[in-house]
Amino acid sequence: MAAFNIDAARRGLYPEVEPFAYGWMPTGSVHEVYYEECGAPGGKPAVVLHGGPGGAVNPGMRRFFDPTSWRTVLFDQRGCGKSRPHAVLEDNTTWTLIEDIERLRERCGIEKWTVFGGSWGSTLALAYAITHPDRVEALILRGIFLLTKRELAWFYQDGASMLFPDAWERFLAPIPEAERGDLMAAYFKRLTHRDPVVQTEAAIAWSSWEGDTISVRGPEARPDKFAQPDFATAFARLECWYFVNGGFLPEDGWILKNIDKIRHIPAWIVQGRFDVVTPMESAWSLKKAWPEARLDVIPDAGHASTEPGIVDALVRATDTALKL
Repeated sequence: MAAFNIDAARRGLYPEVEPFAYGWMPTGSVHEVYYEECGAPGGKPAVVLHGGPGGAVNPGMRRFFDPTSWRTVLFDQRGCGKSRPHAVLEDNTTWTLIEDIERLRERCGIEKWTVFGGSWGSTLALAYAITHPDRVEALILRGIFLLTKRELAWFYQDGASMLFPDAWERFLAPIPEAERGDLMAAYFKRLTHRDPVVQTEAAIAWSSWEGDTISVRGPEARPDKFAQPDFATAFARLECWYFVNGGFLPEDGWILKNIDKIRHIPAWIVQGRFDVVTPMESAWSLKKAWPEARLDVIPDAGHASTEPGIVDALVRATDTALKL
């Protein structure tokens, strides 16, 4: 494990960059997936997997990569961001997303690429690598989420609530006392309600809970997007859909049970010490199962990818991965 020296000069993001290509990729189902390519058309290929599910990409995600050396492909996963249709659960599983990653790789004419993902993006990156190890040159992961029952119970039932009781009260507010024994099920009932007003109320409460806990600075640092109905609806519906279904994984703990399939792949793990959304236990378990991977623990960071120590470690990782 590598601990970060907070007194050392920290790297920042690369300058803003616009896509040199973008479009919508058919999937053979109701979904069309928005994607964009940034940086150098002939550069080293990488794909960015955003969080959530349902989080969508944003321009800041382009800036973890040197635009003169990387060819960075970003896409909005099914049902969110600029992908169409919006917030639709049909044909939306971990496995259809993995099919989309492969479809996009082939569309871009890429043989192998570095896979970069944080939070749910780390889950999807690991699942993709396990199923397609020959297509992954390296993995750069942040805020490890193994999508286990233990992690879900911590954040959505009992655990993180003890650290953020003020935000937790707001999360509980839409759910009657009688239904609070299974909060994910109670939320799913409302997020799929036929009344859009009920859906929106639940979506904003669900989304805001994550926004309130994403940073070590607490609820006052919540990004505005978490309370915006359009973002919150896709984010909450898709997250809850995936989580009540265990991520559609074959069994609890499936990722760690299959980690030997990818231990030969170079990997960087970046984890905030005070990450409440995806606590460090998961990153630690992944490192123990995968001793060859590099683990950077950032001592003054939570979950947000924008925290200075997280930015520094991720930019250093992409710079190092260029040399592979």
